[in-house]
Amino acid sequence: MAADPASINLTNQFLIAMPGMADDTFAGAVVYLCEHTEKGALGLVINKPIDIRLRNLFEKVDLSLDRPDLAEAPVYFGGPVQTERGFVLHESAGGALHYSSSLPIPGGLAMTTSKDVLEALASGGGPSKVLVTLGYSGWTAGQLEDEIGRNGWLTVSAVPEVIFDTPVERRYERALALLGIHPGMLTQEVGHA
Repeated sequence: MAADPASINLTNQFLIAMPGMADDTFAGAVVYLCEHTEKGALGLVINKPIDIRLRNLFEKVDLSLDRPDLAEAPVYFGGPVQTERGFVLHESAGGALHYSSSLPIPGGLAMTTSKDVLEALASGGGPSKVLVTLGYSGWTAGQLEDEIGRNGWLTVSAVPEVIFDTPVERRYERALALLGIHPGMLTQEVGHA
């Protein structure tokens, strides 16, 4: 008997796009799910950098980034929703969140949308590990479960090392490796027993 879709919680998991993903926006994507409830899901694509560096993004919001370790880091395409808005995925510093608009995520990360996290980074502080996106990926109630049921996504528990310490071009492969899968093992053909 299948699990009740309402009881499935994929928060703090990676969604790994299957090779036959029909939506070009998500082809080859690894999405980190920040929240998954009966109302829907919200995630950030972690492996699609765009042509903007963090220092450029900070300049656009009238801040100077005094963190040489972050200045040349890319900004990522987080998804097709609210692409003009920034989302900061970061370590939650032992669970203590000091930002006005943060979503704590079980597993030690947080997603912040308020400018105060950028101000903290600009002054040389803030979280030590960050991934900044423009836009996010969103699903309405039941939509993600339906996509998974149609073999659009694989899921696996997320590990921060894939997000923050793995070169971007290897994140898809590393996320699959968490399942013991090599990309060559996957096919675009969909079949049902």
